[in-house]
Amino acid sequence: MFQSTDARVSHLHRIPARTGRTADWSDWVPADVIDAWAARGITCPWEHQAAAMNAVHAGRHVLLSTGTASGKSLAYLVPIATATRDAPQDARPAPAAATRRTSPAPSAHPARARHHGPRPDSGPDAGTGGGIGPGTAVATRPRLTAAQLRADLGTAHRTGTALYLAPTKALAHDQLRACHDLGLDGWRVTTLDGDSDDAERAWARDFGTYVLTNPDMLHYSVLPDHGRWARLLGSLRYIVLDECHRYRGVFGAHVSAIIRRLRRLAALYGADPVVVATSATVDGGGELLADLAGVAAEDVVTVTEDTSPHGQVDLVLWQPEGNHDTESAHLLADCVTEGRQTVAFIASRAMAERVAVTAQELAGPTGRIDAYRAGYLSQDRRRLERDLQTGRLHGVAATNALELGVDIAGLDAVIVSGYPGTRAALWQQAGRAGRRGSDALVFLVARENPLDAYFFAHPEELLDGSVERTILDPANPYVLGPHLAAAAQEAALTEADARFFGPAMPGIADTLAAQGVLRKRRAGWYWTRPERAATMIDIRGGGARAVDIVDRDTGRLVGVADVGSADRAVHPEAVYLHQGDSWMVDTLDLEHYEAIVHRDRPGYTTQPVSTMDIAVLGTAEARPFGHDASRSVDTAEICRGTVRLTGQVVGYLRRDELTGEVWDRTPMVLPEHSLETQAMWIRIPEAVVRATGLTPPQLAGAVHAAEHTAIGLLPLFVSCDRWDIGGVSTVFHPDTGAATIFIHDGQSGGSGYTAQGFRIGERWWQATYERLSSCRCTNGCPRCVQSPKCGNANQTLDKEAARVLLRALLPAR
Repeated sequence: MFQSTDARVSHLHRIPARTGRTADWSDWVPADVIDAWAARGITCPWEHQAAAMNAVHAGRHVLLSTGTASGKSLAYLVPIATATRDAPQDARPAPAAATRRTSPAPSAHPARARHHGPRPDSGPDAGTGGGIGPGTAVATRPRLTAAQLRADLGTAHRTGTALYLAPTKALAHDQLRACHDLGLDGWRVTTLDGDSDDAERAWARDFGTYVLTNPDMLHYSVLPDHGRWARLLGSLRYIVLDECHRYRGVFGAHVSAIIRRLRRLAALYGADPVVVATSATVDGGGELLADLAGVAAEDVVTVTEDTSPHGQVDLVLWQPEGNHDTESAHLLADCVTEGRQTVAFIASRAMAERVAVTAQELAGPTGRIDAYRAGYLSQDRRRLERDLQTGRLHGVAATNALELGVDIAGLDAVIVSGYPGTRAALWQQAGRAGRRGSDALVFLVARENPLDAYFFAHPEELLDGSVERTILDPANPYVLGPHLAAAAQEAALTEADARFFGPAMPGIADTLAAQGVLRKRRAGWYWTRPERAATMIDIRGGGARAVDIVDRDTGRLVGVADVGSADRAVHPEAVYLHQGDSWMVDTLDLEHYEAIVHRDRPGYTTQPVSTMDIAVLGTAEARPFGHDASRSVDTAEICRGTVRLTGQVVGYLRRDELTGEVWDRTPMVLPEHSLETQAMWIRIPEAVVRATGLTPPQLAGAVHAAEHTAIGLLPLFVSCDRWDIGGVSTVFHPDTGAATIFIHDGQSGGSGYTAQGFRIGERWWQATYERLSSCRCTNGCPRCVQSPKCGNANQTLDKEAARVLLRALLPAR
């Protein structure tokens, strides 16, 4: 129980301990599967596990959303292990009927029954199986037509197969360890990812029955070469989408298209797999799984009540007196010194390194503290993950890369340095505490930005509100179009494929044909080009390759950086932090994907300065904004549509390493980047500007400050964080003919966030006005108008002018 009279404790939220409710194993679960779980201390499932596994076994698509460490993986591993093992036939229950059956909806959900195809049963929790020997070999053979393969596969006895998809390789390897720990005979579990060599890939293809992979591997390797994977696809019983809340925005749309391509090819080979999606923090249930997998929402069973036990958790809202990351370092050191194994989630990679170094210095020899972030080499990540799980590592300052790296057990405390952008992300990170069933402690340390300030002033909004709905647009033509081309290369598209890709498919396919990408014939659409369509699709939006960061003196690979962010992270003369070491960047060669660095600690950090221009390419919708009939001035407009952004890094700031004070600004010119995406904007006519009495310089500061505050608050209404969106503001824009504030999606083609912002525009901008009015600062601060990602280093900001402008724009209250 947390007790403190510290003035920095803004609010204490106590989550009471919860006792668990168990259920009996169902009759269809094999005895050896029950014994395997009993050997791990699990003698019966929790009620939510039983409800979900029974629905999966009955052939229903399932969305399982219960708390972190509630045993979600048991719910799908029990059916999967049952269906995909080479167990003796008399030791396993009879497989599902060879014809589709109608199963009554499980008592856990009132959804109507779904008719489903042939499939055996399946298996338990927390899984990972490991290439446990080849079992019965499958002879290699020449490629056959789909009809020949269906006939061949239909006459032979087949073990069912299943695919597990995780957003990261680390999660799949963690699942492999868990499956292997079950020790079930005849269960051929293996991973398939970019680290797999040719022999491992061949074993997964020819012998694997539960294959643990990721969307990237499926997209680039399996689907384009589906003829070689016909045995697995033709026997596919289950598809597991773990941590499905991560599949949002443009990445989520890409994953949705990949899963639909997978289901289409499985149907081509005679299979109709059940889809199981899991998440500790998701809203939308059946609708989310329908968007992700292309299944009917009414065919989805949702299980959301968590019946597992949990210790008491005290969530402390901590208002720091100084910098939030510095106070997080002190809290991390204090927790480790008190004997609590602790993870501190830090927003940026560079700051995670600094927090780890500071906390280790403060803790001294009482505990070992390290950093963990993306960009580490795989062997370094595996070592840190292993040491954390075994308890040799007492504290970690990590980015959210660790959140998806391993199933962390036994954390005594979690520190979240700054609101992580969404309630879903907060509860996902906070849920890592209390894994042993004992009491646990969570600190949310306020960052100086508008959203943190809003939630600390209104804790009930944060703690009692539901998690945000995961937003993705599976019909986004910028995403679906290239995937339809890839699907056409896999097998010619027909009108009937709209059942997988949605009603927009024929129109997009026709557009591709008109562009010469596909060729339309009477039977459908065909890919006739020599290139491999899948290789031209970048599903994560980070560029085809990473930039290698190389030590000048030794030639050693220090780390990697995304192509899209390399000019900001490792530009010439930048300070780059990696595992507690400080490096200076000598050169950045984007043509050869290489940055050369040398060790140095100059006493300052660097922050890039950039410019951004925006052009309106098309307006999809527009309506009056903040209309008030009592006014005599022309009303403003809120619009959404397509824009093109052109950005360029033009310099960098040097900031004091300890205080963050700006020393100077150095000019620099790097190549331009362009991005075509979706945006919403507010057009402010001259009549409204005149009514405010603002001068041109004040108006420039007003639109810039209002843009910053609005970006900081959009995550209050939409499932995004401020790093998913951006903004541009101007006192006059040639495409709109007026002063304009633009908020745009950060992904090529758009992500749906600003379209949602357009729909709730008045509520969003009213909250923006309230934040500007309630902040106690005089001239603007990080809690209201200053932004950590401003390309102009937060220059030309006028908080009071922004408040005056929004008061004139919004309806009278």
